Amino acid sequence: MRTVAGLRRRGTAGVAVLVMLTAAACGTGGGPSGSRATAPSGTASPSGTGTTSLTWEFEHIADFSGDLTDIAVLAADDVWAVADEHDSSAGARLLHYDGARWTREPLPEALGATDYPPLLDQVGADALWLRPHTSGGGPDGGHWAKWDGARWSAVAHPGPTGVRDIKSAGPDDVWALGDERTAQHWDGTRWTATRLPFPAADLAVVGLDDVWAVGRRTTGPGTVLNGTETYSQPASAHWDGTSWKAVDTPQAHFPEPVPAEPGAGLNRVLALDGGEVRAYGINGFNHGEAEDEPQDQYLRLRWDGSKWAEQEAAPGQCAERIPVGQEHGGLFLEGNWYLTDGGRCVKIGRHRLPASTDARKGSNQSLWLTGIHRVPGTDEWLGAGHVQVNQPGDPFDAPVVVRLKRGS
Repeated sequence: MRTVAGLRRRGTAGVAVLVMLTAAACGTGGGPSGSRATAPSGTASPSGTGTTSLTWEFEHIADFSGDLTDIAVLAADDVWAVADEHDSSAGARLLHYDGARWTREPLPEALGATDYPPLLDQVGADALWLRPHTSGGGPDGGHWAKWDGARWSAVAHPGPTGVRDIKSAGPDDVWALGDERTAQHWDGTRWTATRLPFPAADLAVVGLDDVWAVGRRTTGPGTVLNGTETYSQPASAHWDGTSWKAVDTPQAHFPEPVPAEPGAGLNRVLALDGGEVRAYGINGFNHGEAEDEPQDQYLRLRWDGSKWAEQEAAPGQCAERIPVGQEHGGLFLEGNWYLTDGGRCVKIGRHRLPASTDARKGSNQSLWLTGIHRVPGTDEWLGAGHVQVNQPGDPFDAPVVVRLKRGS
């Protein structure tokens, strides 16, 4: 699937989507349904008309303390989520929505033992993979499970090298990033390992035999500072169906005086609709070594069909945020912001938890979304994560599914 809808990050390198819900800014939760927060000033119409706002509204609030760590939306009446229940021996939960209600489903027998909530990947219109996440065996465990629309069964996995993330163009065209120098490909029958020309941080699948990898390189032009020190540089490569080929990528350097231990690299690559490819990264350094230090430089590139070029700068709070979803009219960005195709930066509104959840009137609430997905065939969007409730004596996390509301 080429669209960035449904992108989510894992592990310490991940960036969650956060909305702060403070009592002062958002009113109170005085009734069973909770009070509705006023959209913050600056919330504007994605279409640029100023008459429509975007708001995350609660679709489902789970009855336990924890987090929804993954979500996959196959249809309006076929939604799957993985949950992590806190303070319970139950641990990981697999949840399913059938259009009428949410129910707990047993973890597939084909899935290997998992110490943490399994990782859920949508690899086709009606195909899901579940991967165990274990403390001893890394994020892959010993067994993977697949859902074909009717049942769970075993699916082969790439082996003991470890898989950090999965991108796909369909159930028979799946790419997995293993260690930094290995990309694995599933053709529906077997896995094939390919060697990357540099340490990679991310992959993007544009289509069949059209895949990008980005990361950093420590050899070649621009990688030596003062004759001895290594200054890593952004790197990219393209898979054309036969091999990975390194692609010239703009270098990034600080002006003199260069700060301590500088290094640049790309850590995210996205395939947008229409085949557009964007890459994101940073030119940073070891902070705290000097009194007068520069700011990190954020790298934003787009592929114009023949070379990498700098992206046009986005305005305001959208300038340094990475897309997490795309639709006709604009991009959803990290931190619950929206960038319209016309270049407007829009903050997505939000509500507080209802009082029935035991969230108090004066509590501070933060909405963390681990992923958002479009409901197929519609302009509806669902997100999943948790609301972190900070209050004296009884803080908790409420797992939630939210739905995007568009309205005046």
